[in-house]
Amino acid sequence: MTDYTEQAAKAGLDTPLPPMETFPNQFPDYEICIEIPEFTSVCPKTGLPDFGIIRIRYVPADSCLELKALKLYLLAYRNLGIFYENVVNRILDDLVKACRPKNAMVTGEFNSRGGIKSYVEARYPRGE
Repeated sequence: MTDYTEQAAKAGLDTPLPPMETFPNQFPDYEICIEIPEFTSVCPKTGLPDFGIIRIRYVPADSCLELKALKLYLLAYRNLGIFYENVVNRILDDLVKACRPKNAMVTGEFNSRGGIKSYVEARYPRGE
């Protein structure tokens, strides 16, 4: 079994990506749900492409994510070596930095590889 270094475990977390842009929210207390059914990234161990569905759910406070900018942000993962867990948690962290929602959840449903299908979910605020 190959030991992963700290550097390998953090793959993709510090790579610069296009910014998530926002616009002012106009309404109180509603939820926005976004689904990206053709998400792709690269396995940092094998270099093979990973495919999956990313789901973003959030309750906006003062601003909302602008979808074209979100699309460009997500397309930048296409050639990025990053583990599933890092994908989901990085998207959540970047979303929170961009629009400071009341709450948010990012879910990744990744296609089967070697007979194993993975689901990763991260929530904001953290620890709830």
